[in-house]
Amino acid sequence: MSTRPSHTASRRKFFRHAFASALLGAAGAYGLQASESETPLSKSSGPFSYRPVYKDPIKITKLETFKVKPRFLFLKVHTDQGIVGLGEPITEGRADTCATAVQEIAPYLVGKDPRRVMHHWQAIYRHAFYRGGPILTSALSGIEQALWDIKGKALGVPVYELLGGPTRDRIRVYAHARTPEAIKQARARGYTAFKTGVKNGRQSGVVANARFIEEATEAFAALREAVGKDADIGIDFHGAISPQNAALLIHALEPYQPYFIEEPVNCQNVDVMAELAKETHIPIATGERIFTKWGFREILEKGAASILQPDLCHAGGIFEGRIIAGMAEAYYAAIAPHNPLGPISLASGLQLAASIPNFLCQEQVTLGEGYLKEPFEVEDGHIPLPTKPGLGIELDEEALADKLGHDWRNPETYLESDGSVVDW
Repeated sequence: MSTRPSHTASRRKFFRHAFASALLGAAGAYGLQASESETPLSKSSGPFSYRPVYKDPIKITKLETFKVKPRFLFLKVHTDQGIVGLGEPITEGRADTCATAVQEIAPYLVGKDPRRVMHHWQAIYRHAFYRGGPILTSALSGIEQALWDIKGKALGVPVYELLGGPTRDRIRVYAHARTPEAIKQARARGYTAFKTGVKNGRQSGVVANARFIEEATEAFAALREAVGKDADIGIDFHGAISPQNAALLIHALEPYQPYFIEEPVNCQNVDVMAELAKETHIPIATGERIFTKWGFREILEKGAASILQPDLCHAGGIFEGRIIAGMAEAYYAAIAPHNPLGPISLASGLQLAASIPNFLCQEQVTLGEGYLKEPFEVEDGHIPLPTKPGLGIELDEEALADKLGHDWRNPETYLESDGSVVDW
């Protein structure tokens, strides 16, 4: 009688046993085994001490917003396991409106697993018959940031690890400076890239006189002289310059080689922006008032800008920024995330910057001093790659105590010559 069947059975038994052992080993490595403790998430003190536990249940319990000086709106998404996600769902000058939008979204999220980030994004965005816009998309953006923060903390990894891992070792940032003294001071603090505005730009009128063009150009030239040719200086037209004035000013600035020209005309004037882009070798940048991947499509298709500046507090959040970066890469365009806001916005931008190949530079106005327990630090123009889980930040509640609440409003600007309304 042949012994082959018994040998076959023995081999099958051996492989079944080996496979089961390997599976259990992998499950232990990734936290898939049931915990002996009745508490689903094993954790100790501190916001970054959660052990990665993939399948244990987590539910959202509450969404909490609070205004923070000078003009920020912070969000905490609480869970039943003690993990709190941070986000910044703000439209400048409309903090109360955004806070209300967040609370209107809350009934959908409470009781749900926060780790289904993309599913929740789709539901919040698409279940609204009237989609997008600055308020709804800003509310969604801040929520999305907080959900990624929770997911990263639950798994014990930075958000960029969930987006494919880092593409760089450090992240370049730029500072704002309008005078030679200010740009020299920023240079002394370690910055190598800067952004300024057009001198008296909102008073340029529909057709500027020669004096305006001359003075605006001289102001930029003074900044260039203050830091030399090895520093980068972008200039923001803020969408407040008329097309004809923008063309004249761009041509006058070309000898001083700006890093980029930001919003040379109103962002909705895509065709004119594309014409300006074709007439200069200076890169055109835009995107701070553009929402979602759909908003950036026309800009890329028409070649209106080679630097996109999605604001992760407005454009749809971190992963939407990743999608926009992928679209831009196909058009050989770069990403320079917009951020005139708070440290949660900066932390979100750094996670995106770490994960994309076509990153250029990150805007910031605060490194988190007085807001974060461990503010970011600039070294030779860069912030080191964050290493802590989630967004990698922890709010300093004591320092925030005297910064709670504000009534910041958008400036009301008028043309000095006749009192007519001009763009902010």
